Parts: sequence; structure tokens; C-alpha cells
Amino acid sequence: MKSLLKPLSLLLALGLPLSAQAHKSWFLPSSTVLSEVGHYVTVDAAVSNDLFYFDHNPVRLDSLAIIAPDGSRLTPENVATGHYRSTFDVPLPQVGTYKIVNASSGMFASWKDDSRQTKRWRGSAEAFKKEVPAKARDLQVTLADNRLETFVTVGKPSSEVLAPTGSGLELVPVTHPNDLVAGETASFKLLLDGQPAAGLKVSVVPGGTRYRDQQDEITVTTGADGAFAITWPQAGMYWLNAAIGGGRMGGPGGEPGEDAPPAAKAPKAKKKGGDEPLPRRASYTATLEVLP
Repeated sequence: MKSLLKPLSLLLALGLPLSAQAHKSWFLPSSTVLSEVGHYVTVDAAVSNDLFYFDHNPVRLDSLAIIAPDGSRLTPENVATGHYRSTFDVPLPQVGTYKIVNASSGMFASWKDDSRQTKRWRGSAEAFKKEVPAKARDLQVTLADNRLETFVTVGKPSSEVLAPTGSGLELVPVTHPNDLVAGETASFKLLLDGQPAAGLKVSVVPGGTRYRDQQDEITVTTGADGAFAITWPQAGMYWLNAAIGGGRMGGPGGEPGEDAPPAAKAPKAKKKGGDEPLPRRASYTATLEVLP
């Protein structure tokens, strides 16, 4: 017990931030590159303090989509959600690159009722119109988009599934996400609603944080065109994350997410019944494998 408490007590004693211990949402595929069709990939999905270690909550898979190389949607198999993780199998019937994505878009609201007690709500824009009082006292509303992704390639890599949808915060790979090699530099772009996400902090953390004292986090900032580059220090699984909007970001499955930095140019929307703009939050997270 003493050995477990020592790292935490040391951080507190030094007054160091505990942001490295914040909960992170992630996918973990059993493989990201395969040579032949007809196989499967099993994916774990969880929210944890330590990367790729199950110790907090499962990711809810209500918004899960598996996009095949030809753009068709595949049905996940053996889907299950336990206490610490969700898991599912991905069939791989085609040659090319697959995108596995859990994306959500919704609204968060809080207000005071007649007895001045705080009420909280979250849901879709359609449900907001029906379920939140039109003249709620001290109404606060936030728009939120969250996207969690990973990529799998069978045989020859393809690029059709890498095209952005134009909604929320998205990664556009310049270097193919299944062609990442230790010691080499990979290039990407981040888009927000189809436009370059400039000046955005991107965090990249290698897995296995449970077994080392440092996060070994790589931090870069996107340029005016949303572009950024990462030089991979070693092989392994990496967690990539970016977010806009102040406060606590919800994960793609409704679970707790990362603390998001403020966005200087976050897009706005109109409040119900008025002209005041709504705050906007968006997060993007991907699991990428870097090969030797």
C-alpha cells in the first residue's frame, strides 16, 4: 500500500498538477494492420486514468460506427459492456482502410427552478426544444461534439474513410494513420466543422503510463491551416487528443472526459428565443499504432 500511495503523496507535496491523472477515453484495437481479408479485430473501449488499462468506466457504444473502405457501414459483432470496459469485434471483409468511430453531438443545459434549485439536462437539439422550459431562470446552454476514433488497414491502405464529414473536430491524416513508423515524422490536420482549427493544442501520449513515472507527453500546436506534425520516439500505441471550449469535456459515450482549454475562435450558435451566442465545446481523440 505504501508503494501505491507514494507517487500521489509526492505529487501533492511538490504542488504538481494532477492533470496527467485526468480520465482519458480510448479505443484499443487488437491489431491495426492485417495482410488478408476474412479476419476480425477486437476493440476494447474504456475511460481510464492510465492509458489502455481498465480502471474506471466503459465507453458507451450508442454512437458506434464501423466504416468499411468502400464507405459502407458494418455491424459490430459480440458487443458487450462491462463494469470497466466495452468490447466488440470488427469483421474485415474488404481490402483497404476501416474507420472505427464513436461520435456524438448534443447540448448541455442548466437552470434554476421555482425553488431556485439547479436543474441539469443533456440531450439532442430536438429534445431541448421539448424538455427545457422556454423561460427557464438563469438558463445556461452549451453545444458539445465529441469524436473517438481508431483505424485498421487490411492489405493495401486506402483513403476514402479518411475524408472529413465537416461536423465537429476532426483529424485529416496527411500521413496515413496505419503507416506510422518509429523515428519518422507524420503530418496531420485538424478541422473544426470543415475549417482549419488554428492554434489548437494537440497532446500525444504513449501507452503504458501505469508502468512509468512520467507521461512522456508530446505537445504541439496547430498552424494557421490546422496542420501539425509528430515525430514518433518509439513503437507502440499512442493516444492523441485535442479539444476546444472551457471546462470539462464529456467523452463520446457520455463519460467524463478531458479538461478542455479555452478556444479563442470557437463557433457559436443562437440561444433559444434570443440572439446571445451559445458556448461551443468539441473534442477529438484517436488511438494510433506506431510500428518499429
